[in-house]
Amino acid sequence: MLQHTSAETETPGRRCYSVQTMRWYFFSSLFLATTLQTVSQTAATTPSPLPRDPRELLALAAPYYDFNNPTMRPWHLKASYQLYDQTGNPSEQGTYEYWWASPKIYRSTWTRKSTSHTDWHTADGKHSYEETGSGLSFFEYKLQSELFSPLPESSDLDPANTRLDREEFKVGKVNLPCVMVIPLMPQHGKLQTVPLGLFPSYCFDPNLPALRISSSFGTSSNYFNDLVKTQGHFLPREVTFNEGKLRILSAQVQTIELIPDTDPAFTPDTTATYPKVERVPLSAGVTVGMLLKKQPPVYPQDAKETGVSGRVVLQAIIGRDGKIHELKIVSTPWPSLAAAALTAVSQWEYRPYQMNGNPVEVETTINVIFTLGR
Repeated sequence: MLQHTSAETETPGRRCYSVQTMRWYFFSSLFLATTLQTVSQTAATTPSPLPRDPRELLALAAPYYDFNNPTMRPWHLKASYQLYDQTGNPSEQGTYEYWWASPKIYRSTWTRKSTSHTDWHTADGKHSYEETGSGLSFFEYKLQSELFSPLPESSDLDPANTRLDREEFKVGKVNLPCVMVIPLMPQHGKLQTVPLGLFPSYCFDPNLPALRISSSFGTSSNYFNDLVKTQGHFLPREVTFNEGKLRILSAQVQTIELIPDTDPAFTPDTTATYPKVERVPLSAGVTVGMLLKKQPPVYPQDAKETGVSGRVVLQAIIGRDGKIHELKIVSTPWPSLAAAALTAVSQWEYRPYQMNGNPVEVETTINVIFTLGR
């Protein structure tokens, strides 16, 4: 994979490994809807209790989140969302809309006062876009994936690279079945018992394979409430993203409706741009030269206390606007280092990369190096 050495931090510490030194707040609050409502059809009969085997549980849930299933009828979703600043106070409001006709034909639009962005995908396989303003944030892009594909990808569940733990998380008198995806890494050989939430975790409704909360490496916690069922798929009408104890984005789905596949929304505007190349891999030297805004990671206190250092490898998609659109952990020597790297890099901005005069997406890896002082 491409290498991109991007950050180095030095701080003194001692070397020992202790899970007890870590403090995680993923599940400090969880607001559950009391009923699962339905839209357009009656909920299918679901085995109860849910499977004990974590892979079986994820496999049972997966079809309910396959929003690219070609048997679905064309549909439209509209949601309003609120962004919050670095102190957790409300900032800008926006509107997100999504139109879907088939796995090849769909459209996404985000609109707020300072920014608008639209992506069209058409039957001929072409992708076009139109954008104005300062560009979307990482979490605005994330809203789409969390609504329609919040579960881990199959590539993230390879038994050769990960193990899955099945645990229960109690909220009041309700036990939520949860699955944690734990990477198989030599650095974690001593961590045979891993507290829930230390690695990416997915907690489901106690009676249905419907996602209620997800968390990632101690920084991100996403809540899915007021669940509905549309065309056999679970959809939250309320979504909240938190980073640590701060709220980052909240969204409310206002419209879920069937539409004709001839809806004019599927036709790109005459002013839309058609990039000839949509995504390219770039080497470390090129992407380093493109970096315009770099937020240094904070060395986590538990990593200092346990003497942990090393390299966090991230897989990143840099959008045509120069902002981080997707970010995934490839490897990490310690969970809180991954959390710190994700938090920092998600805020980085790059000079948009152009080919033949058109901006294109960039696929690369980013190495964030944490080094303890001697």
